[in-house]
Amino acid sequence: MLPYAAYLRVYEPLVAFTPAERASWAAYAEAADRPRRAGALHAEHGEAVRRLLGIPPTPAPAQESPNAYLRRVEEVLYVCPWQSRLRSWLAFSRFRGSTPPKLMERFVPPAVAAQTADDFDRFKRRTDSAALRTHIRGSTWHVPTSWFVPFDGNERWLVIDGDGSQGGTTTTRNLIYVTSMAHARRRSARALQIIRRQVGEVSITAEVEDVARWLEEFHPHSLVELDYGGIVNLMDDETLQADESVAELAAALTGLEKGEEELAFAMYQRVILRWRSIQLLESAN
Repeated sequence: MLPYAAYLRVYEPLVAFTPAERASWAAYAEAADRPRRAGALHAEHGEAVRRLLGIPPTPAPAQESPNAYLRRVEEVLYVCPWQSRLRSWLAFSRFRGSTPPKLMERFVPPAVAAQTADDFDRFKRRTDSAALRTHIRGSTWHVPTSWFVPFDGNERWLVIDGDGSQGGTTTTRNLIYVTSMAHARRRSARALQIIRRQVGEVSITAEVEDVARWLEEFHPHSLVELDYGGIVNLMDDETLQADESVAELAAALTGLEKGEEELAFAMYQRVILRWRSIQLLESAN
């Protein structure tokens, strides 16, 4: 089963990579044995589980993943590298920094934890800051409110089991939004302006700003994708079909902009309460 996680991804065009990387990713796109999108999350999750269930556990892969998510639009290839090693290092650093040492020892032996931290430190010393940029952000048990900001409700792509629009043969359940980097940056900038002017410097302001700054790190002709991933396993078909969080948050922002405070509050509350109820499933499990 997929983990209960959603993903925010950036796909960069080949021109954003070095000549050597372009050749490598172009060859990868033609490879018959690369993980296809339908099974990529399963492959990523399986790889992580095997590492963490090992004796001793391995918090990060020994080598960086050679895999990526791919998209083609009008013959242009867009690449979103998995970066499993870098993402694992960053996640481990956050976990180690927020977990008491005695509790940490229950998950990872001290020697393994120290070696993982040393490996990451060496990597950071010999590389530039751009190499620490991840193309994928993950969130367990919920989709952060700030992740809805870069998208428009019309960019929603929903698949339900047996969906006839997919030829009646699909068994995939998913909810995805995809937009251009230009749209994503413009919507994020507008949201920041509205929130700061009407609400001020609150937690959502910092969260939207964080997403906006992250988007600025990539090629301007990239694609941005919000993938509900394993979160759909926490939602039945009716709940998934009714989820219009992107459109509702956009309506809340427009309400704020026009001084329609009751509308803005109602739309924002719908988003917050929906995801709070889903997030509570973590503690109920």
